[in-house]
Amino acid sequence: MLMSLTRDERARAVGTRTPSDEEWDDFLRRAAQEGDAGAPKEPSARAREVSARLRNTGEPEGWRTWPASRVTNGTARGRRRKTWAAVGVLVALGLAVVAVKPDLVTDRLPGGGAEAAAADPLPAETARPGTAPPEELLPDLPTLEEPFRGSPALRWADGAEGIEVPAAKAVGGLTEEQVAAALGTTRELLIAANLDPGVRRGEHPEKALELFDPHQEKGADTLREALSKPRRDLDPTTMFSRFDPSEVRPVGDVVKTRGRLTYEADKRPGGVLVHADYTFVYPLRQARPGATEVARAVVRREMTVAFYDPARYGTTPGKLFLITWNSASGNNDCARPADGHLHPMFQSDLLASPQPTKGEPIDPYDRSKPLDALPKECRPATRT
Repeated sequence: MLMSLTRDERARAVGTRTPSDEEWDDFLRRAAQEGDAGAPKEPSARAREVSARLRNTGEPEGWRTWPASRVTNGTARGRRRKTWAAVGVLVALGLAVVAVKPDLVTDRLPGGGAEAAAADPLPAETARPGTAPPEELLPDLPTLEEPFRGSPALRWADGAEGIEVPAAKAVGGLTEEQVAAALGTTRELLIAANLDPGVRRGEHPEKALELFDPHQEKGADTLREALSKPRRDLDPTTMFSRFDPSEVRPVGDVVKTRGRLTYEADKRPGGVLVHADYTFVYPLRQARPGATEVARAVVRREMTVAFYDPARYGTTPGKLFLITWNSASGNNDCARPADGHLHPMFQSDLLASPQPTKGEPIDPYDRSKPLDALPKECRPATRT
């Protein structure tokens, strides 16, 4: 029962800090107002056993970067070696009482339901934020009707609306029109790789691959190899958001997006480098018929592409060169072998197979640090 939770258990239930006695009493009063019909039923022996296992074993393992391997990427400057960095996360769970009766928390807390849905959208991101979005004391859980409930992404832009192109200026010996074209093509690539409904269902991302210059020796060909023969050191999910349709289905049509595009002149005349740093939030449910539990996958990508003046270098007009790309994914089962898909975990999965916590938790919504600054092993996530 709720009243029997200790202060430490309360802290684990909310996943942030220990609520004060006054805060906890206020929460209990709100729950009690619903009467017996709104209160959770006494957990079964199986539920009590699972809850005890969670308390004894801690929260599940999470955030991991697989050992970085190196591949050769060709560019107009010649061949150079670049690093793939694939990162995965499992979401940390609270106590079983929330899983047994999640609507006790999600339906009664301030900030849930229509109030949360009416939250003002954030202005576009124009620079790296200084801190992570604040965490709520008692976060709401997502539902089929409100899949972004309890998430900072609730105030983010929807899909492609969140990928804004900055004003173009002539740089690096390129005209304003050429720079604008490079920015627009980079936006197309982000949309095709991360937001295309077919790609999210696990289909081949041909539209994205066609945006790369065929003159690049190890550009699109490297990605095609990753798609056909995925492995730890050549994982296509570092570039493409692909889920296994036999495991999960999207909840609704909206993917939340936040990030920014920047650009600078290349070191050689007639070239511009475009830098992208975006986080995408995907709500999902299990593929089995009648499944109602919602999980979110949080995928952040950093990427640099280049556009070179065809008149100078003989490159293909309107096509990009892939320079570097890194990815971090919150709520991705990093124990699974690489198969070209992201594998989000659900609370029911983690209740059935709890794992010990390893390492300091990481917030997948924290955009204040570059991906290179993140730990290189699995870590628990503070939230999804």
